[in-house]
Amino acid sequence: MSVFNASRLLGKTVVITGASSGIGAATAVLFAKGGANVILTARRIDALTNVAEDCATAHKEAGVQYGGNFVAIPLDISDKSQIASFLEKVPTELRDIDVLVNNAGYVVGVDRVGDLSLENMESMFATNVFGLIALTQLFIKDFKARKTGHVINLGSIAGREPYAGGSIYCATKHAVNAFTGALMRELVDTPIRVTEIQPGMVETEFSVVRFKGDKSAADKVYEGLQPLVAEDIAEEIVWAASRPPHVNLAEVFVLPVNQASATINYRTSRH
Repeated sequence: MSVFNASRLLGKTVVITGASSGIGAATAVLFAKGGANVILTARRIDALTNVAEDCATAHKEAGVQYGGNFVAIPLDISDKSQIASFLEKVPTELRDIDVLVNNAGYVVGVDRVGDLSLENMESMFATNVFGLIALTQLFIKDFKARKTGHVINLGSIAGREPYAGGSIYCATKHAVNAFTGALMRELVDTPIRVTEIQPGMVETEFSVVRFKGDKSAADKVYEGLQPLVAEDIAEEIVWAASRPPHVNLAEVFVLPVNQASATINYRTSRH
């Protein structure tokens, strides 16, 4: 069954963090096609507004009769005060959230231990770990009270296998993996679902940020092979959300066909 006509998404309300580009933006558009309402959050309000417009267009073209409410709300996931006041900014008619997609993530640099920047370390943990946990806490009590809800966390192959030059990013994604697993066990006596999506190589602006704006360096990461793209991961997220209520995809580990691990891949000749 195609995720585009999955009736279980019709009229659902989804919150997506980091929705201004990449995986978050692609996920928002795909949920829109499936007939969901989408609350898009990120720091860049201009880019976020453009994605909301893309959602409206996709929803209209899909011809679905449900959902269609797309709201852009600026949110810096690393700012505790913004998280605390987030629900106040959500329109009343969309307060009953069905799915929380914790997509916002951040990585910078490939420095090794001994040369790590304390500022970069703190910012990665603030976004990838503390912000994710704080926002999840904001919704869990409501999910329990309403006896429904789905938390989908974006993990990474870096949360399964550490690699040199990625100590802090790997540490944050291992934390996401541990938190997600603990949350699923805590909610085992409820109807609330918990999923972690763990991508391998995905070509988005994420890598450009990692290399501090050096696109040529980012491009080399994917040179000689076909990486995943944002839409590939969006399909896995929406697929997980559209399963029957008794089905929980606990972990989805997704790799391009020529990647076998964080450090094992096959590249064609560059000549």
